[in-house]
Amino acid sequence: MTRTIALLLAASAALSAPALAQQTSAQPESGEQPSILDRLLDRVLGPAQQAEETAAESEGSSLIEIILAEDYRAEDRARDRYRHPEETLAFFRVEPTMTVAEIGPGGGWYSRILAPLTAYQGRYLVVNSGTGGRGLDAEQIARANAATAGFPARVEEWTGVTADRVTAFNSDEIPEGLAGTVDRILVFRAMHGLLNNGIADTEIRQWRELLAEGGMIGVVQHRAPESEVWERANGSRGYLKQSDVIALFDAHGFELVGSSEINANPGDPANWERGVWTLPPTLAGGEENRSQYLAIGESDRMTLLFRKAD
Repeated sequence: MTRTIALLLAASAALSAPALAQQTSAQPESGEQPSILDRLLDRVLGPAQQAEETAAESEGSSLIEIILAEDYRAEDRARDRYRHPEETLAFFRVEPTMTVAEIGPGGGWYSRILAPLTAYQGRYLVVNSGTGGRGLDAEQIARANAATAGFPARVEEWTGVTADRVTAFNSDEIPEGLAGTVDRILVFRAMHGLLNNGIADTEIRQWRELLAEGGMIGVVQHRAPESEVWERANGSRGYLKQSDVIALFDAHGFELVGSSEINANPGDPANWERGVWTLPPTLAGGEENRSQYLAIGESDRMTLLFRKAD
């Protein structure tokens, strides 16, 4: 068992020895759902009679590889070939010891990776758009606040990472002590929505306040051709020009660290009348040309990394 623990620590650098000892000694009560950490340890350590075999199989596996193979990701895994989570998070230089904030996680596809990756030795934050100054009525604000407050429990239900390890808040209500402490902010396919709602500038200013000195923002966004006219590349169809996204962050005091074609799809012409939602996973046209859209796959996407400038 000692050899296997050493393998896990060397591979992931994600769990301290005391944490391992505590988790391995604490067994869930009868009928209680094992935590994600218990399951990760079970996968790596295995029962005593399987320890050596499991250690051999796990040698060289990183923590994220173990998470991506978890059973609870059975449905999510179909999207891995389009979203490349391991490569994307490596490009964003995400480490398990970091404080990582995910912007508007929605259905939680990346939450089910980021929470178990960071919540034990780092910190996982969920940041939804602020409700102030948007003309929302009382009912809309209440729904937005309830969705934010309830998200940690959803993460626990999905992954077993307990709700108390997830901090969720709206961007205009930053908890005391968090400003200036965040290492990475991750924005997955959300910039068009912020622009459509007229809140991109406000939100980016809030993100900047959250970031630590030298902190970075990683952006994955549906990409329009640079030759596209503004009316078709302003976010209303889900697509944005890469140059426009870079210019937006530059205007708010961020410098481009790098760009990657990890999530590019040259098969997507990005000219759909129904916008990006024509393609999977939405398939807005229903059965119309379904096989064509499935063959193309998910949208062409830019992958950008920005650093908070002085």
